[in-house]
Amino acid sequence: MSVQPLDVTRIRALIFDVDGTLSDSDDHLVERVNQKLQFLQGVFGESNLKLFSRWFVRTAEGPGNWMLETADRLGFDNLIAAFLDKRANAREILAHHYPVIPGVVPMLEALSSRYPFAIVTARNEVTTSRFLKINHLEPYFPIVVSSQTCRLTKPFPDPLLHAAEKLGVPIESCLMIGDTVTDVRAAKAAGAQSVSVLCGFGTEKELLKAGTHAILPSTSLLANFLFEVHIEQL
Repeated sequence: MSVQPLDVTRIRALIFDVDGTLSDSDDHLVERVNQKLQFLQGVFGESNLKLFSRWFVRTAEGPGNWMLETADRLGFDNLIAAFLDKRANAREILAHHYPVIPGVVPMLEALSSRYPFAIVTARNEVTTSRFLKINHLEPYFPIVVSSQTCRLTKPFPDPLLHAAEKLGVPIESCLMIGDTVTDVRAAKAAGAQSVSVLCGFGTEKELLKAGTHAILPSTSLLANFLFEVHIEQL
């Protein structure tokens, strides 16, 4: 299936995912899995164990999204969110301090004078708020749509439509930036364009198959990419 090229001239607002897009949670989770599996290092070797840990995290992301989507459909996602909120509040704040992906802050600064921003994430409200606060990103994102803001979350269009309404921008003029197929599906369902990044959980093959409009190696490259394409399309 062919995908229409990204039309930068129609973009008036940017909507960002968090994990793997703004937050370097991908490498953090891989490291945690690798630590748990250290007892296998003597069998597989250190390099192979790291490769397996990364494969495991990427593979587990699909079923995890399916479980959240199913919970949304069945109407008991609020129970999952309540459990995650309780667990987050019971832990030390640094347990949720996933660092920002290198280069993201300069990118946000470069684009903030041109576009308004919003966040649409499947994270719960507690950990999303902590991530933004610890990394001093709150001024960039006055609009935050977490997993419980709307009745349904990604890949349903509801959170993107809600963000667009709060931004005061038609959804067709919004660009969704994310790292997974779930982000692409949500953008397509809502009528937004999408750019996918490879610094998170998704692979180039599956993101292209899902129908994303463009793929970047990292979110940090978004500003240069949009400026270059905008010049080409003028």
